[in-house]
Amino acid sequence: MTTEQFIKVEGAEMVFETKKGRFHALREIHLAVAQGEFVTLIGHSGCGKSTLLNLIAGLLRPTAGVLLCDNREIAAPGPERAVVFQNHSLLPWLTCAENVHLAVERVFGAKESKAQLKARTEAALGLVGMAHAVNKRPHEVSGGMKQRVGIARALAMEPKVLLMDEPFGALDALTRAKLQDELLKIVARTKSTVVMVTHDVDEAVLLSDRIVMMTNGPAATIGEILPVPLARPRHRVELAEDPTYVHCRKEVLDFLYRRHGHVEAAAA
Repeated sequence: MTTEQFIKVEGAEMVFETKKGRFHALREIHLAVAQGEFVTLIGHSGCGKSTLLNLIAGLLRPTAGVLLCDNREIAAPGPERAVVFQNHSLLPWLTCAENVHLAVERVFGAKESKAQLKARTEAALGLVGMAHAVNKRPHEVSGGMKQRVGIARALAMEPKVLLMDEPFGALDALTRAKLQDELLKIVARTKSTVVMVTHDVDEAVLLSDRIVMMTNGPAATIGEILPVPLARPRHRVELAEDPTYVHCRKEVLDFLYRRHGHVEAAAA
């Protein structure tokens, strides 16, 4: 990982116009992510984590401020920023391979042969352990496998940035843990820059180089940024009693449940 600032968010504000009036979702967001860094966004529901991720993806335009990726303004979605959502968003009438091939063809179709596109598709599915299911349709594989295909589709585009919005949130605990471990291996191989939204404190500490902790909304902002100085590769069993892991976990819990406890909890 380099120290070069690859993603820059400078004074970003986000205000939505709703039937009930203006809703100020985010205020004064300043964030820099280095190339090859793994950053997680964590906070209570309604704190604007997904909104910030969508701004970086180019799915939303900020009301104020500027966002940059590789020194270019983010003004729209682009293949250099691939998104993995909690819902796998696979097309049910296509096979796993065909779902991945769609993304490959869109990015590389004009400059590569059919054989090269097929090879890219197969390599991406192999990277996430889905080579055995290339001809299966989404309804024929498990929820965890669907998410693997979604990740493969994103990786097949060879993005500069991988954006993940609670990609394991709908999975059972064991499947979630297995995919977290797989993601650690994939990121180590690809050297991807990753920004990931999560509600899970242990997930954030296990995966991250830094954890961005958001204050409660409305008008949420970045409360604190916690470095996670754990060596890589990381192994969850070995880290369970690691003093640095325990300290980072405690810091995030303290931020979320003491210093910035959810307003509903404070009113109870």
